[in-house]
Amino acid sequence: MSRVLAGPWAGQIFADLGADVIKIERPGSGDDTRGWGPPYLKDSAGADTHEAAYFLAANRGKKSVALDISRPEGQALLRQLAAQSDVLLENYKAGDLARYGLSYEDLKAINPGLIYCSITGFGQTGPMRQVAGYDFIIQGIGGLMSITGERDDLPGGGPQKVGVAVADITTGLYSTIAVLAALAHREQTGEGQYIDMALLDVQVSTIANMNMNYLIAGKVPRRQGNAHANIVPYQVFKAADGELVLAVGNDSQFAKFCEVAGCAFAQDDRFRKNADRVRNREVLVPLLEKVLLQRTVNEWVSLLEPLGVPVGPINNLAQVFDHPQVRSRNMRIDLPHPLSGSVPQVASPIKMSVTPPRYHSAPPTLGQHTQSVLRERLDVSDEEMASLRAKGVIQ
Repeated sequence: MSRVLAGPWAGQIFADLGADVIKIERPGSGDDTRGWGPPYLKDSAGADTHEAAYFLAANRGKKSVALDISRPEGQALLRQLAAQSDVLLENYKAGDLARYGLSYEDLKAINPGLIYCSITGFGQTGPMRQVAGYDFIIQGIGGLMSITGERDDLPGGGPQKVGVAVADITTGLYSTIAVLAALAHREQTGEGQYIDMALLDVQVSTIANMNMNYLIAGKVPRRQGNAHANIVPYQVFKAADGELVLAVGNDSQFAKFCEVAGCAFAQDDRFRKNADRVRNREVLVPLLEKVLLQRTVNEWVSLLEPLGVPVGPINNLAQVFDHPQVRSRNMRIDLPHPLSGSVPQVASPIKMSVTPPRYHSAPPTLGQHTQSVLRERLDVSDEEMASLRAKGVIQ
């Protein structure tokens, strides 16, 4: 089992996969996301606790150690923990931990095999290295908002952010991949290494095909609303009783759709091939809109799904967690929690035949494991613990 000192998203992934993950938090206030509410977890009496739903989304399976690393005693304890850890993930601004003697070079001297991953908004180099990075800002600077939202030529059109902190989440995923690669390298060589992860880098990378559309064509992509820049029809349409997603990925699927819909568009030279449909989308889409209004969402799904034509409703989250496929995949779990009896969680999407994710514990309360970790890992005595607590070094 790997030992990890970690923050939010990547740390939860490691915990689910069996790592022993310690979360270092500020005494008194802890992780900022503990206060990012409401909603808050309710206690057994129905009153709000201090555990925000946001915090509960990203901290399952971790041990919380409330430790003031601005104090020399706290720095000494963290160095001792790092000396016996495999991985350290940190999300301070560039150079901040060096002020406390906790930089990669400092910790490498006592643990040459340490994998040290720094996650910042803009990375360790470049003119913006000292600028604080927040997901919303990164979505703007990194181009995502320029291609997300309704078209400028439609009423109310304009840029939109994605509904979740997608730059934060994808950076956590890329960081996990990088750490696993570094662990594989260490397994072969015994050598640790430093990983520099930036939200902006990840955001730019994940623009994917839209990046290449620009780099190949030299034309800045415009917002397409819910449409796809390179595939038609691939967007939201109104049905008789609501809205659905139609995502026709190839010409064969388009022919099947047209057969079910009772239209001859697939035989029209303007629409026969996807390239033709993309070039003539302004003609085709209004025609499709009229066709799709003729049946309900469920009727279209029941007709098209068996033929392999990608189609689906637009579910809210109540419908998502009640969906038979989501239920069958056990994507909601409940874990025991000391304040509320239990807390709902979203399961890991990773399904492995031999080493599946394990859900050891709920997201921790602030400082829940300070005493047990310091005693078991560092052999700190009760007397020392009491002295550190009295000084405010630990909680």
